[in-house]
Amino acid sequence: MQKKISSSRIAERKLRDREARRAQILSVARRIAEQEGWPSVTVRRLSDEISYSQPVLYAHFGSREGILSAIAVEGFHELGVALEKARKRAKDIAMAEAIATAYLGFASSSPALYEVMFSLILNVPFADPGTPAEMQFAFAQLMELFRDEGSKAEVLSEMFWSSLHGMAELTRTKRLPRSREKARVRALIELLTCIRE
Repeated sequence: MQKKISSSRIAERKLRDREARRAQILSVARRIAEQEGWPSVTVRRLSDEISYSQPVLYAHFGSREGILSAIAVEGFHELGVALEKARKRAKDIAMAEAIATAYLGFASSSPALYEVMFSLILNVPFADPGTPAEMQFAFAQLMELFRDEGSKAEVLSEMFWSSLHGMAELTRTKRLPRSREKARVRALIELLTCIRE
């Protein structure tokens, strides 16, 4: 009996250690990307920064792309949580504006994370049965805005998301002035209201 308890504790500790290593790898990769950009996030650089051998990193993620994909999925979870909080705080009439503001705020405050989620070519499936739950959760927050629209709900959610993504990217690259962001959000909500009527 004692051996079973001991081996169970050892297995739990190994699992905790593995999860802690995984979280550390992702955290360091995000820090490097925020400071220097994604090209600086290499397996060799991560290995040097956290003092794990490259084979340890490969054992966790398989490749550099595996690391970036894991960060992207983490980002979708964080985005989903931000959108859900905004949605739950807002009244029905202001929900779309609250979600739009939260989305654009997320993109602005975490530019490197947003970039890995949407701009880098990764092997993370969108709109597919294999789409990670974190990504489905984030999209579900947008779908909540259009839940009464029947068969149009998904398409309207995609249009709303596309518009927000366009605004986020054009603002990030200084094609659109940040000073008019609120006006653009209000105009987008007005357009969506016309489409829904």
